[in-house]
Amino acid sequence: MQRIVILGNAGSGKSTLARQIGERLHLPVVHLDKLFWGPGWSKPETEIFRARVGTAIAGAGWVSEGNYYRQTFDLRLPKADLVVWLNTPRITCLKRVVLRSALNRHRPDLPAGCSERLDADFLSFLRDIWTFDRDIRPAIEAERLIWGPLVPVANLSGARQIPEFVASLARHQ
Repeated sequence: MQRIVILGNAGSGKSTLARQIGERLHLPVVHLDKLFWGPGWSKPETEIFRARVGTAIAGAGWVSEGNYYRQTFDLRLPKADLVVWLNTPRITCLKRVVLRSALNRHRPDLPAGCSERLDADFLSFLRDIWTFDRDIRPAIEAERLIWGPLVPVANLSGARQIPEFVASLARHQ
């Protein structure tokens, strides 16, 4: 596997898993948030974002993490060897996002010029995390079936399953 797309709720562990897979398989990691957000959480024009993603996934191998399904699935999924869905419980996702926001520590996947913030947008973000499986995941899955219906999908849940999955990748290389 040389081109892997990781999907899941905010706080599900997408960035961490992407880094682990990237290290294990010696592949570059594409953090879509870093390509999307500008300083102060400014949004780019859609075509600028798509061009950034296109450039980032132009190589023979990569691990891409982030949903951005409406803007990028047509670019990423036809090239993908595998889609990984992280099925992390929403309460875990909420705890992780609140903790990382409150601590405001540097994260390698945090876009340049952006810092965690606790404001009205953050409360809306928490609501989206809570309703992700009901409101957002079905739309992501529908787009996945359009752009990558034959791409194998690994559904990962739990603290044990994820390290076992990463270790299994090394055995096949």
